[in-house]
Amino acid sequence: MDRRAVLRSGGAVALGVLALTAVESGTTPALAAGHDPSGAWVPLPDPADGGVVSPPYPKHLTAEERAHLETFDELDFVVFSHAEWSRLGESHAAHIRVHWPDGHYTDGIDQHIADLAAMFVWAPDTRINVHPLRVAKDNLTAVMGVMRGTFTKPMPDGKGGFVAPTGKSYAINMCTVGIWNRQGTMDEEFLFWDNQTFYSQIGLA
Repeated sequence: MDRRAVLRSGGAVALGVLALTAVESGTTPALAAGHDPSGAWVPLPDPADGGVVSPPYPKHLTAEERAHLETFDELDFVVFSHAEWSRLGESHAAHIRVHWPDGHYTDGIDQHIADLAAMFVWAPDTRINVHPLRVAKDNLTAVMGVMRGTFTKPMPDGKGGFVAPTGKSYAINMCTVGIWNRQGTMDEEFLFWDNQTFYSQIGLA
């Protein structure tokens, strides 16, 4: 299977193939849901609504797969949420290619740091504190998180001006699909979230 081609073919297809591959191989995805005492499946509520926690890591992970998920947790919960950009190299290769939800991509860790830091200019409380779903298979990971923040500071409009803060908060479901190298960092990262929901929540759509 050409995984890189599958990832580029579309978000839903990419996540579905990765999840199916994990299940077929015996790698159990970790879900913040489970079974009730009767054995019935309990569906996952909308993580963005709150009340969902990060579950244990999947069973039957290799040491490499577990390390990738642990690194990703540290990335989101500490490095990203506390804007510790000097540590981004712990999870991202210097040549990282990052694919954004609007279809554009960037190359290099310095540009990625600049893009991430720009989010904190207008929403200093931006954070990711929960990963309701984690999947790992060989050098691929798919991790779902909830990104939150509040539009409390002027937002640069890219034309030399600013958009006045609305004071509105956002909470959006997102997913990151990562392709990892033998050094334990990502060579390529695919970010997925609904931009329409995002802009609506902060009052810009």
